[in-house]
Amino acid sequence: MEYSKSELRRTKIMNMIKKNGKISVQEITGVIGCSEATARRDLDLMEKEGQLIRTIGGAVYEGGSKINQDEVPFVDKQLDQQPDKQKIAEAAAALVVDGDVIGLTGGTTTFLIAMALKHHKNITVVTNAVNIAFELADAEGIQVVLTGGVMRSQSYELIGPLAESVIQKINLSKMFLGVDGVASERGFTMHSELEVRIAQQLSERSSEVYAVFDQSKLEKTALFTIMPLKEVTGIITNVHADSWLQQLCDKEHVQLQLV
Repeated sequence: MEYSKSELRRTKIMNMIKKNGKISVQEITGVIGCSEATARRDLDLMEKEGQLIRTIGGAVYEGGSKINQDEVPFVDKQLDQQPDKQKIAEAAAALVVDGDVIGLTGGTTTFLIAMALKHHKNITVVTNAVNIAFELADAEGIQVVLTGGVMRSQSYELIGPLAESVIQKINLSKMFLGVDGVASERGFTMHSELEVRIAQQLSERSSEVYAVFDQSKLEKTALFTIMPLKEVTGIITNVHADSWLQQLCDKEHVQLQLV
């Protein structure tokens, strides 16, 4: 099978962006030797095919959205397990005290945490999720910090170098981590590589990290690992008390709060 010149060019671009996680139009023209207009057209086409996400002046690697076929959009999973998620959210919000700087990743459970925080006073919420920031926009006692970045339509989360550069300048008291899967060997996982990078960086900037998830996420593994279970401060969930999760938390000295 013979490939056209344009197909070979886009294959080279894909190899470059997979290696570095991002690419600029200038890098493409410098390495491949095409015009800037051609580079932009290639990036636009590759974004439509789900291979990457366009940014100003270039693109970032999504980790292959075609691979992430099990990812369900936020709007489609918002009502799943909602009573359990609501209890988890209330338990998480109860940990927040006056003066805290709270980190929230995107997700249906963390969105409910944001709603539960609306009556708190003198706290700051840092998030990369546009819908969470909007939900807290009218909360008088809360300062909201929204990272920049490129928004993923599946989750409303902002990702990419801009979001990462903002997070590196922020210090958090407590971080609430939403996940797509939880398993003993693979730890906490997500579908999107770029969302994982944001979650990891928020966690690194936080004094305490709490994973929040309902029982439906247990023993499921998404494509990318965020961190092992032992690296969080605590877990808030509705999993049955005699599960392997309880035993693992006891072994690793991780706080486990069952709701």
